[in-house]
Amino acid sequence: MTPLFSRSGTGRKGLVSLICGALAAGGLAAAGVATLEPGAASASSHREAPLISGTPQYDNTDLYAFVSPDKPDTTTIVANWIPFEEPAGGPNFYTFADDAQYDIHIDNNGDAQGELLFRYTFKTHVKNKNTFLYNTGAVKSLDDPNLNITQTYDIDLVKLHNQKVVSKTRLADNVPVAPSNVGKASMPDYAKLRSQAIYKTAGGGATFAGQADDPFFADLRVFDLLYGGNLSEVGRDTLKGYNVNTIALQVPNDLIRESSKQPIVGIWSTTQRRNAQGYYEQVSRLGNPLVNEVVNPQKDKDKFNASQPWYDAQFLKNVTNPELPKLIESIYKIKAPAEPRNDLVDVFLKGVKGLNQPPYVKPAEELRLNTSIKPSMHPKRLGVLDGDNAGFPNGRRLTDDVIDASLQVVEGELVGTKNDLGDAVDKNDKGFEKYFPYVAQPTAGSRGALAKGTSGNADVRSQLGDALQPAGSSSDGSGNTVLIAASAASGAAGILLIGTAFAWWRRRMQRPY
Repeated sequence: MTPLFSRSGTGRKGLVSLICGALAAGGLAAAGVATLEPGAASASSHREAPLISGTPQYDNTDLYAFVSPDKPDTTTIVANWIPFEEPAGGPNFYTFADDAQYDIHIDNNGDAQGELLFRYTFKTHVKNKNTFLYNTGAVKSLDDPNLNITQTYDIDLVKLHNQKVVSKTRLADNVPVAPSNVGKASMPDYAKLRSQAIYKTAGGGATFAGQADDPFFADLRVFDLLYGGNLSEVGRDTLKGYNVNTIALQVPNDLIRESSKQPIVGIWSTTQRRNAQGYYEQVSRLGNPLVNEVVNPQKDKDKFNASQPWYDAQFLKNVTNPELPKLIESIYKIKAPAEPRNDLVDVFLKGVKGLNQPPYVKPAEELRLNTSIKPSMHPKRLGVLDGDNAGFPNGRRLTDDVIDASLQVVEGELVGTKNDLGDAVDKNDKGFEKYFPYVAQPTAGSRGALAKGTSGNADVRSQLGDALQPAGSSSDGSGNTVLIAASAASGAAGILLIGTAFAWWRRRMQRPY
């Protein structure tokens, strides 16, 4: 039996095909006019587990914790979410989820349980729902009426004992979030907007939430079978140009540590998402970098994201018998260190003895920081491996090269196999700031070469003729003029095709059969 409306279905397919072809005819002709970084990413250090990779708003990307360099009586924690934010990803730019709890956990006695929890919850506000725009004009302050989509957040400090709530204190109410950096026309002074999003808390602390440059630097082509055995490919920071959503929290050391005699804290971040029944479920978790990416196998990745540190014994074999050294041996013939790898247990699950290992520690995947170690005047990117005890794996600073340090440790640096393995990316593409929140400002969505004849302060609308000619073109502009003319002609042809297709489709739909 012939299904009902089969011909109209065919008609719709034909219409869609013609429209797609018309749009492609105009669009592809113009595609070569400008290419801007970043390009499409094929792999991400942040997309570490199957389930969370499909819900980036809830995906912890990185966690940093360090004694504040300009305020050594405080600790700064930086937690990031939403991997690979394309700066020009409008009109729906990047927001924290309203149905999530973004949590920072503190274990201050080494028992693998959190004694303190800093909980961030967000709320989205829309001024005008009758426009598609993120902002309806130039934004000069966080309360500017032109900023159509805004967010605010609350912070609660929850004190726990054996995972039972002892007390709950509201630290901040309705703090504004720094928006996504749309571009110079929309946000001519983004630094001012960022500064307005820094909020001082009681007791000498501070908080910030908003978009920032992704501080993680790495050549993620390592996932192409460790560069396919060709080390000449390394050295490109594949996170360059991408942004993340950042929560930064600066707190007094005395607030988070057990005492001055026991100054070591364990830190991890999680995301809890509200389910259909209204309950919150943990969907993402992060402590040390790279653990769920390259230590846990596929069968354990989602389980790890939903688990708690005090149950980490179930993942112990992934650390003592790691896969990565075996892969390096198979591709590069560098002999893997003997197993079991108890040296990795000490570094990543317990902390370095005499440095950041708390007494009576229970092995757990936490980022451990000794808050009594003063900041280095001249930080070294390899941290403890290079004699800088204020760096990774004693916490993690923004400048720490965790890829190189982790590779060298995994390949046996601590058990007598000296090596200098790395990905040849030794620093972030943007410099970090000297003061809280320290992360670099986000890359703007509108970026790249200016139109010919304009400057950074020029009003491009007054340069419409020149704006049709990209910067760097020849004086007569013949090549680009031809290209743009061809593009315009193709676009006009596309519109004609769309009109013809629509008329054909209407006639076809009026037939009795």
